[in-house]
Amino acid sequence: MDTLFLETLIAVVHSGTLVDAARQMNVTPGAVAQRLQTLEAEMGTKLVMRAGRTVRPTEAGAKLALRARSVLRDFNDLRFVVDHDILSGELRIGAIATALTGMVPHMLGGLVKLHSKIEVFIEPGSSERLYRRVHNGDLDAAIIVKPGFPIPKVLDWINLRKEPLIVIASTTTTQDDPHALLMSHPFISYDKNQWGGHLAERYLQQAGLAPKVRFELDALDAIAVMVDQNLGVSLIPDWAPPWPQGLSLKKISLSRPHQNREVGLIWNKGSSRIRLVDAFQKEAMRFAQPG
Repeated sequence: MDTLFLETLIAVVHSGTLVDAARQMNVTPGAVAQRLQTLEAEMGTKLVMRAGRTVRPTEAGAKLALRARSVLRDFNDLRFVVDHDILSGELRIGAIATALTGMVPHMLGGLVKLHSKIEVFIEPGSSERLYRRVHNGDLDAAIIVKPGFPIPKVLDWINLRKEPLIVIASTTTTQDDPHALLMSHPFISYDKNQWGGHLAERYLQQAGLAPKVRFELDALDAIAVMVDQNLGVSLIPDWAPPWPQGLSLKKISLSRPHQNREVGLIWNKGSSRIRLVDAFQKEAMRFAQPG
């Protein structure tokens, strides 16, 4: 089977029309239709359904397109298995939301300058989900919050950033005592199911604080905006900038010792793309905090 047929199916499924897929692949819509017909003949089943100008995959087509992405990725990896001088192929990394805006763009900027033939796929998600994806081999590496359990030997980890917990409040508040703020204002809680949110919850328990929860969210930027609107106060990690623009917030350090949120890079040591991971790791370390 010609891999070009699989690429065409993926392009059609992604774009939803033959015209857009043809434009993406720099061919005519007729050529796209012909490739699909050939692939359907080889598979012995219908792969797409047409409704006017739009195209959507059948159940078989959706399954094949999903599997084809992995097949094409492995096929492309063969190019750098035999070429040790040039790094090329697809690197699949994950990143939590704050790292995606505050860290990853700088790291990728250096990576693509040095290795222009590396293609990078970026998947956002929670630390827990991305950890599982790396562990299962679905991602090569991810920037996540450090797990609260021992990292298995098949994985490796480097710390990139330590983020202390802080209380944030609107600048209209007059109090500066972090515990007094937490107990006297509505509390916007960082989702306890998030690894960073678990650290905040543990601090409250250790400090004997039980603030009155108004909202619970898993998005730190949304929490900051709500605090700016004077909807409450929050206890969150002081994440890597940028923060949302135009906010007027107080950032107040905690009065008790606590565990920082540690953000770092985790990767699968058995990845077939370990040379690509090593290249990304070097760029990540350039932006790591000392200590």
